[in-house]
Amino acid sequence: MTPRIAIVGHPNKGKSSVVATLAEDDSVAISPLPGTTTQARRFPMRVDDELLYELFDTPGFQRPRETLAWLTEHHPAAHERAQTVAAFVATHQQDERFHDECELLGPVLDGAGILYVVDGSKPYGHEYEAEMQVLQWTGRPRMALINLIGDGDYVDAWRRALDQFFSIVRVFDATRADFSRRIALLRGFGELSEAWRPAMDRAVEALTTERKHRQRQSAVEITDLLIVVATSRVSKVLAPEADVDAPHTELTGRLHDRVRRRETQARNAVQTIYQHASVTREEHAASLLGVDLFSEQAWRVFGLSRGQLATTGALSGAIAGGGVDVALGGASMLLGAGIGALLGGVGAFVGTPSLARSKLVGLPIGGRELIVGPIRDPNIGWVILTRALLHHRLVAERNHARREALIIEDGAETRLSEQISAADRRAIDRLLGVIGKRGGAEVSEREALEDLIESLLGARNEPGNVHE
Repeated sequence: MTPRIAIVGHPNKGKSSVVATLAEDDSVAISPLPGTTTQARRFPMRVDDELLYELFDTPGFQRPRETLAWLTEHHPAAHERAQTVAAFVATHQQDERFHDECELLGPVLDGAGILYVVDGSKPYGHEYEAEMQVLQWTGRPRMALINLIGDGDYVDAWRRALDQFFSIVRVFDATRADFSRRIALLRGFGELSEAWRPAMDRAVEALTTERKHRQRQSAVEITDLLIVVATSRVSKVLAPEADVDAPHTELTGRLHDRVRRRETQARNAVQTIYQHASVTREEHAASLLGVDLFSEQAWRVFGLSRGQLATTGALSGAIAGGGVDVALGGASMLLGAGIGALLGGVGAFVGTPSLARSKLVGLPIGGRELIVGPIRDPNIGWVILTRALLHHRLVAERNHARREALIIEDGAETRLSEQISAADRRAIDRLLGVIGKRGGAEVSEREALEDLIESLLGARNEPGNVHE
């Protein structure tokens, strides 16, 4: 038996937000203006084509007192109340005055349970009792949800009133509920009816499994991003006597742009995995997601400190081996002062996030090929990884009732990478080091890196100040 839930209540109390959250559907119309929902609309929740439950977004009550008066007048006996509600809908189906009442009661009469939504930030009023009594007349399983829309707190008063009409009352912030809170609410549906319990238990199991699958998919995407960063090279053929400085600057820019594009592709892929492809990102200077990857600010917030780098072994390796390889038979002076100055900045790489290996190779047909890359700054992988972890957390915990852009403000001076344990840092550093030196990853190395990143994605870390 597939559970069916009608989301009902007064206009503009967040009913559509609850539907969007539980159906993981961005197409649900959400507006601060009352009357946005005018027809009952069905939203099935599926995982791998398995129908888990159905939700119905409905219009808000418009004339609950008149509706209750009609019901009371026609059949006051308790055992006839459900039939009386059906008679009301049949009688007023074409009456525009009761259009919204007929629309919201329709799914309930067809067997849906009831989730009654109120705004706990606004005071309780006696005018809501008519709505609750009408719903009580249907005889269907009922749960009440105290949604928190604004800053006020009238939850206690609402709870005392709702307890008189509903077997289960829950507090729920429809626009900020994370995955665990959504799962807890679904378990509550299983308590409404013994017939629904197996299906809701199955829904929770399927959604939990799907979430783990999404984490793995995201780990695969982030792993591929890190491997691209660790192995990317760009090159340009130069004339025999051509100056090297300008081409080196050009190639470094191309290498940086390639990494930037791949990071954007990874972010888009993660948002698609979590069905948030339509969510925009505020990628500007006020948002950490928009801070340029190769800026000092990105290195400060997302990179490792010198002490952390030293414990991974990356610091000594970078200073000892990160520089310029020349394959021109002793003609290293042709590299020019520009690359020499680049080497001179190795000791300050934490504040100069652009160090890349450079190689000048003689060609059999004459001339030379300048190769820049991969980036050997030991912090590049950590900046990329930490940004990816933070972006993933925002996307994974974001529910589909939210329609504003993702923004992460820089309100913390501590490095976000401190959330990663020293043991994980050493393991990741070792793998990226091996992959970078070889210029590619073996299957076992890729899988080991995916496992490490997946474990980080599953951790409930809260790095930095997050605002959406």
